[in-house]
Amino acid sequence: MNSTNHNNAPGFRAIRWNMDWITRPLFGLALAAIAVGVLFSAPLYFACLVVAISIPASLEWHRMVAGRIWMAGSAVTVLVVAASVAALMFRGDIWLPLLLTMLGAGIVGMMSLKRAHPLWHSFGVLYLTLPNLALVALRTFAQGDASALGLSEGALVIIGLFFIVWTTDSGALVCGNLIGGPRLSPRLSPGKTWAGTIGGSVVAALVFGFYIRSIGGAAMAAGLFAFFFSAVAHGGDLFESFVKRRFGVKNSGALIPGHGGVLDRMDSTITASIVLALLIFVAGFDPLFGAHP
Repeated sequence: MNSTNHNNAPGFRAIRWNMDWITRPLFGLALAAIAVGVLFSAPLYFACLVVAISIPASLEWHRMVAGRIWMAGSAVTVLVVAASVAALMFRGDIWLPLLLTMLGAGIVGMMSLKRAHPLWHSFGVLYLTLPNLALVALRTFAQGDASALGLSEGALVIIGLFFIVWTTDSGALVCGNLIGGPRLSPRLSPGKTWAGTIGGSVVAALVFGFYIRSIGGAAMAAGLFAFFFSAVAHGGDLFESFVKRRFGVKNSGALIPGHGGVLDRMDSTITASIVLALLIFVAGFDPLFGAHP
């Protein structure tokens, strides 16, 4: 009986009031407004934003791995992110940014040889730099003129990505809490259920399908894509849960009330941005499903 209870979430019967009901959506909406607001500006400002976010993210990653703040490793990681993003912005070529990223990972790995978990410190450079490169590349993805909203195709692509990631997360949270049932991975992430996972994917499909339809694309194909692509967002969330379990921490930080740290908030976006960039720039995938305002 205990094993059964452990593997099943109680659902709405266990819901109790707490301040996260206010702080989580409030700060989530505030962060979303900032991110979307910057998309209305030049790509350079968006690039500056992702580099700025990497500062607390790098502190969280190396502190999580080392057990305490490692300023030198964090500083080098941020420099690698900034240099790689700058190279992408001003050269428009991915090879130099990737070379700088690999070089930076090697430097941080060598710096941490006398510390515990040098490979994890080195991996952190890749984990933080690659999604930033992906996001900046997606932002500059623009085949046509700005839309009537003042947004390039690249900005519309990122808004769509955010819709999938954010609605997957929110839908999973609501459905998981209300329905309960079998947990997705009790040992890795006890709070996640199958009901929440599937519910989040369904919500993402509906919202993204509506979004693509509103800008003139194929809603049905977009909804199907979002349903399956949401698995990437779920995977990013589970990966960070694995890392936190590996190093015995509950949250990567406490910077964002109701969410935890920057990595806790960005975990799904980190994975999803890389996969979407590969689909677009390597496989030639149309992220707007025929809509080119």
